[in-house]
Amino acid sequence: MTITTRRRRSLAKVEAGQALGFASPALIGLALFTIVPVGLSIVMSVFDWPTFGERSFNGVDNYVKLFTSSPDFWPALRNSAVYTLLYVPLSVALSLVLALGLGSRIRGRGALRVLFFIPVVTPMVANVLVWKMMLQPQGLFNGLSQTWFGIELPNFLADPSWAMIMVVVMSVWQGLGYNMLIFSAALEQLPESVLEAASIDGARGLRRVWSIIIPMISPSIFFATIMTMITSLQVFVQPQMLTGGGPGNATKPLVMYIWEQGFTFGDLGLAAAAAWILFAIIIAITGIQFAAQKKWVHYEH
Repeated sequence: MTITTRRRRSLAKVEAGQALGFASPALIGLALFTIVPVGLSIVMSVFDWPTFGERSFNGVDNYVKLFTSSPDFWPALRNSAVYTLLYVPLSVALSLVLALGLGSRIRGRGALRVLFFIPVVTPMVANVLVWKMMLQPQGLFNGLSQTWFGIELPNFLADPSWAMIMVVVMSVWQGLGYNMLIFSAALEQLPESVLEAASIDGARGLRRVWSIIIPMISPSIFFATIMTMITSLQVFVQPQMLTGGGPGNATKPLVMYIWEQGFTFGDLGLAAAAAWILFAIIIAITGIQFAAQKKWVHYEH
């Protein structure tokens, strides 16, 4: 072994040690706040684990209880599914329409993008409180409806027919700007030569959008759909603060059910089992989406 090779190896070891030193705070944080809690939740899911008291191993009893004898689990799972089926298409479609509208050369489009993105960076709690005040019977919406049209609106947050819809509407408004920026960035990367060739061939208007633009930005649409789906299945703050999961259990999603089991009823084992069921659902849906992307996502222009 030559002296030069030894020096190189010695330098590589020094650099590796320095890199590990710089990365160690992040690695320690990852271990303490992600890896350890995840591992502990797996253990908790197979134990009878009250907040206070003795803990005992019960195998898959928590999972069996969720599917057979927990009265609120299936309604919560259904509510999460309904919310996702409403929220994801609306959020993605409206964000895409908005991005296409702001993608044209209109005056002040930069300011408009900032305006639509403000709710994304505004604290969720503040946004929900504002919407809750506006949706009350004495709120802005009902006041304007009575003043302008003489019509009294229903109590949106107390009516089972309207409560979930209002949660979805508020959530779409909250997250509209995030997907809009993703789509806007994708639209700005489209090659002008392809768009000009499409126009020459007669592809204009909706045909141009459907046949040319959407296939070319399909990777961005796929990413936005995946992320929106994952966040929708984890929704908590909006129904918790707008309706408290009510009226009845009409807007209680699965994450809110997990929170109640763990921190209201003190059954941490059951809450951990429900959390892992939610994780399995998210992984399964994401896997299906990745498998299906081969049929509609195009990674080359």
